[in-house]
Amino acid sequence: MPAEEIHGETRLPVRKPSWKMIGPGMVVAATGVGAGDLVATLIAGSKFGYTLLWAAVIGCVVKIALAEATGRWHLATGRTIFDGWRSLGPWTTVYFAVYVVVWGFVYGATAMSSSALPLQALFPDVMPLKAWAIITGLLGLAFVWGNRYAIVEKIMMVFVGVMFVVVVYCAIRVSPDLGDAFAGLAPTLPSGSMIYTLGLIGGVGGTITMAAYGYWINAKGWTDVSWLRMMRLDNRVAYVTTGIFVVAMLIVGAELLHSTQIALAEGDKGLLDLDEVLENRFGAFTANLFLIGFLAASFSSLIGVWHGVGLMFADFVEHVRAHRAGKDPAETEVVEIARGARERSLPFRLYLLWLTFPPMALLWLDQPFGLVIAYGVLGAFFMPFLAVTLLWLLNTSRTPEEWRNGWLSNGLLAASAVLFVVLCVEEIRDLPW
Repeated sequence: MPAEEIHGETRLPVRKPSWKMIGPGMVVAATGVGAGDLVATLIAGSKFGYTLLWAAVIGCVVKIALAEATGRWHLATGRTIFDGWRSLGPWTTVYFAVYVVVWGFVYGATAMSSSALPLQALFPDVMPLKAWAIITGLLGLAFVWGNRYAIVEKIMMVFVGVMFVVVVYCAIRVSPDLGDAFAGLAPTLPSGSMIYTLGLIGGVGGTITMAAYGYWINAKGWTDVSWLRMMRLDNRVAYVTTGIFVVAMLIVGAELLHSTQIALAEGDKGLLDLDEVLENRFGAFTANLFLIGFLAASFSSLIGVWHGVGLMFADFVEHVRAHRAGKDPAETEVVEIARGARERSLPFRLYLLWLTFPPMALLWLDQPFGLVIAYGVLGAFFMPFLAVTLLWLLNTSRTPEEWRNGWLSNGLLAASAVLFVVLCVEEIRDLPW
């Protein structure tokens, strides 16, 4: 689009937002909502009914603020989030390097196992769980390896649709008490609910893939501030959809589990417990439909991480190479992402292999104690790291003055930073030291 001359300055005209172009936000939202998030939301509903519904709504607002800040950095500066982190000092590069290697190794096994659970439940006695896990890992690898962002977005939109329809259907099926649900919008903290409240606000849909949002909007072809309004529409629609999804899961937990005092197992296997409850209450059709939604949530997270974090790793490697050569990669990096060059790069594909094959060893082994600790600590620090660095980047000369944070964005990012620091401390305390 040609630039316009306004008061002696060259500015890009604002592009009109279009519902037809929504996509990257759905990708990041679907990737961030995995099986573990579903279980956490169900358990919150089973323990406290509708009381924490307000926390799910606030969590939606927090995610909108974080994703908007990430996208605005990419569009306003023409630089990736990793380039922004690197400008804050070498400590960010060290943290990211260790994080992306250790986290990727453990997450690969977790994502494959999570995707395998509903498949084994849908097709019992066909093959063992480990075999299903390997198949899902290989399918994810082949899909991301062989397709560019446009195809990834399309399949992720399908997964979002399946997840949304299934979970909302289940919420309607359990006949929610609308009076209690609306009462749950009033902020209250029952005894023992603090951690569940913080988890609902900060946990659902919040992972490293929030930082990948900027890479996906660049891959979509949105590379400058003329796309800012479109990015904001995309982001809000995606996280409002996620908010409805989370509220629906809370309703299922409140109506199906809280009223009957049924307890779920911790971790992804808790969803198999819910499958049994649904089958006993509503029959095999509803139970199998839920397993399909479970599969969509798990496999969409796998594909999203393989693609989004792969792009981040490729950007990281490019920066390390450029630094050693005394060059600045920022001048071409956004354009390269938009053209799909990063998706064909060797570092991108090497990281896909790292996410797929080494973690398969963990399917046969208990995760080593030291690895569990390292994974937990690095993961707990990431969301505070993202919130704090976004505040830093978007309030300094690194961002053009016109596109820096306003009071609302600063307030939401500061609140989320405090929230994630508290969650970080709690997660580290809960590790099996």
